[in-house]
Amino acid sequence: MSELTNGTATPVPLTRKDFVTDQEVRWCPGCGDYSILAAVQKVMPELGIPKEKIVFISGIGCSSRFPYYMNTYGFHTIHGRAPAIATGVKAANPDLQVWVVTGDGDALSIGGNHFIHALRRNIDLKIVLFNNRIYGLTKGQYSPTSELGKKNKSAPMGTIDYPINPLSLAFAAEATFVGRSMDVDPKHLSAMVEKLAAHKGSGILEVYQNCNIFNDGAFKSFNERDVKEDRMLYLEHGKPLVFGKDKSKGIRLNGLSPEVVTIGENGVTVDDLLVHDENAAEPNLSYIIGRMQFPEYPVPMGVFRSVSKPTYEDMLKNQVESAIAAKGPGSLEKLIHSGETWTIN
Repeated sequence: MSELTNGTATPVPLTRKDFVTDQEVRWCPGCGDYSILAAVQKVMPELGIPKEKIVFISGIGCSSRFPYYMNTYGFHTIHGRAPAIATGVKAANPDLQVWVVTGDGDALSIGGNHFIHALRRNIDLKIVLFNNRIYGLTKGQYSPTSELGKKNKSAPMGTIDYPINPLSLAFAAEATFVGRSMDVDPKHLSAMVEKLAAHKGSGILEVYQNCNIFNDGAFKSFNERDVKEDRMLYLEHGKPLVFGKDKSKGIRLNGLSPEVVTIGENGVTVDDLLVHDENAAEPNLSYIIGRMQFPEYPVPMGVFRSVSKPTYEDMLKNQVESAIAAKGPGSLEKLIHSGETWTIN
């Protein structure tokens, strides 16, 4: 937004209200989606990006109502295809900041292929994956992230599907930014949204989000206030993996496996602990950390990986410019009549 002062356009600072729409937010009362929406609306004005340069694209699911609630450009698309459509938007308009809002079902089931290839191409997309470990919009069927044995409407005896780990998939696809946060920690969530926004390249932020209607308490075993310090680990770049109420516990490597140890016992010191490096060129250690799950390990939160390499849209632009420099501006008419053509009588 800008206003004219003496004939010159002067940017006017935006506020959270500038990103709120007149649409009624239609999520169930108490849904974790509200927390994510609040965090994104809080961060947007701090980025200094005009609203008309921001786009939110979604697929299908409760999370995919998101574009209606953001006063930016947006597109509510089809099931699982949001990354593909977002790729087209970014490739055609590389100056836009493009966000993809999706859920564990939308992204990892029917949308799995699109999700993988958007990440591996290193397209500058900001993917926020709401993970509630259930299909909420279709009323409580198990999703790709539901725990083994989870009883629900589509698995009354318990699911016999092994769950997928979204972060493992992101590392395998060579995503250049991988992070995780949760709906019940708004301060951390806002910080993670800000870090994702600042990253240039393929980025995913997994957000543990409670569905209080169909999967209530999916994460309470480790994120409840009275237990989370002993059951969660907040990652800090360049610092050892320490956790616990009195910071007496840590993670070290035993071969290629992480191991929980107590500092001060059996000669263990802080120097024995694994030090987190989110900028490591290879995601090997981040992958190991991302596989840690409660109750065997504390659940890690924060930035797992943040590296820089050329983006798809930049390389595409360079190819187009090189072709024009070598062959001159293109002509659709010449292209249609070039090569092998046929005349049909």
